Amino acid sequence: MILAKVTGNVVSTIKAPGYESRKVLIVQPVTPGGEPCGKSFLAVDTVQAGPGDTVLVMEEGGSARWILGEPETFTVKSVIAGIVDEIHHDSNL
Repeated sequence: MILAKVTGNVVSTIKAPGYESRKVLIVQPVTPGGEPCGKSFLAVDTVQAGPGDTVLVMEEGGSARWILGEPETFTVKSVIAGIVDEIHHDSNL
């Protein structure tokens, strides 16, 4: 799983099969302290997240399809699996 911050929405009038009724968001990986790390990427939203939310992202096709409940023929790389309420992080570990 990847800890990330939602930075925006993607709007598309034409979508590939399987994406028609799905919301796609732009996410930026972050450290537990909230600092950006790595490149932004797109993720299918399954939890009604929005810009500014800190989220947990699954970035593995099989797990992503399982969360979406989609058959093997649906291609997806990453999904937002949860919205983070709090992070308790011990930087000494």
